Amino acid sequence: MSRLDSFIARMQAQRDCLNFLKPAIDALPGPILEVGLGNGRTYDHLRDLFPGRDIYVFERKVAAHPDCIPPDDRLFLGEARQSIPQAARRLGAVAALIHTDLGTGDHAANTALGSWLGPALDTLVASGGYVLANQPLEMARWRRLAEPPGVPKDRYFLYRAD
Repeated sequence: MSRLDSFIARMQAQRDCLNFLKPAIDALPGPILEVGLGNGRTYDHLRDLFPGRDIYVFERKVAAHPDCIPPDDRLFLGEARQSIPQAARRLGAVAALIHTDLGTGDHAANTALGSWLGPALDTLVASGGYVLANQPLEMARWRRLAEPPGVPKDRYFLYRAD
């Protein structure tokens, strides 16, 4: 599969998973967290899916499309290893949904990131909340869910926090 085809498949899976989770998220209180703003496409989709919902974003350095930049009071700026603990102190474990799409093409680096990221996100997700990730993030209180119809196994990882 070409890198372009892989990117398209990943974006389709991401969108399909978010759309699949919408009814469950609508039934839960709490904000939505987007870990990694990038150019803002997913943030923009989250705003469309959940109008009026608080969406907090984590980003090292904002370089998104101007229409896809969150308000300053909803942006945790800086390295995730500092900003996620800061958010946990400020918000607590209240998130109805956390979406993360961090990582690189380096499998070893992604594995190391995932071993830190899962426990960090666990401090932010509410009981009954959901985590959607582009890599496996196994946590004791998270139950992995099956992919929605049409999403290939292990393309995206869906979890529900108990």
